[in-house]
Amino acid sequence: MVRLRQGVGAVLVGVLACLEACSQKHPEPEITVIPKEEQRKSIGSATMLPDGTIVLLLSAEGPNGEVGDARYEYPPNHPQYAEILKHVGPLRPGDDNPVAPWP
Repeated sequence: MVRLRQGVGAVLVGVLACLEACSQKHPEPEITVIPKEEQRKSIGSATMLPDGTIVLLLSAEGPNGEVGDARYEYPPNHPQYAEILKHVGPLRPGDDNPVAPWP
């Protein structure tokens, strides 16, 4: 069974998964769309350091089971600081918040 998130990307992932399965002479996979309310609620964590720097620890999963992790640091003078804080906040030094997926 191939589980998909709703959206155009999910459709493409499903099509590729079906093609891959068929090319390997496996039975065609059953495709289930995951309702938005059941989709992953967090893609990682955001922590604010004492100097106000926001540290994002994020994870991602690929369609074939690949897993990737990344660390991003946004000091207060970073051009995207306000945008990141708005997405992960409210956040104060020492806080640790979950990070919702970006739209």
